[in-house]
Amino acid sequence: MPIYEYSCKACAHALEKMQKMSDAPLKDCPECGKPELTKLISASGFRLKGSGWYETDFKGGNKQKAEEKKDKASDGGAPSCGAPSVD
Repeated sequence: MPIYEYSCKACAHALEKMQKMSDAPLKDCPECGKPELTKLISASGFRLKGSGWYETDFKGGNKQKAEEKKDKASDGGAPSCGAPSVD
């Protein structure tokens, strides 16, 4: 969910609020109670978490680890026992 910044025209109170994009903008100032809040335009920030993102898998020396994961996934994940295959 994005974090929106608001400012009150009446008392100059500033606040941040985490809201869904579909939520209606806030109108009433929590400080003075007047319906004078305006949504500010600001740069948004977010963080990608979990595996598969640049910071976790490919930054620094992790590229080799990601390639090892890929190799393990391509062999089907079955351990090799060295026995001949039976058809």
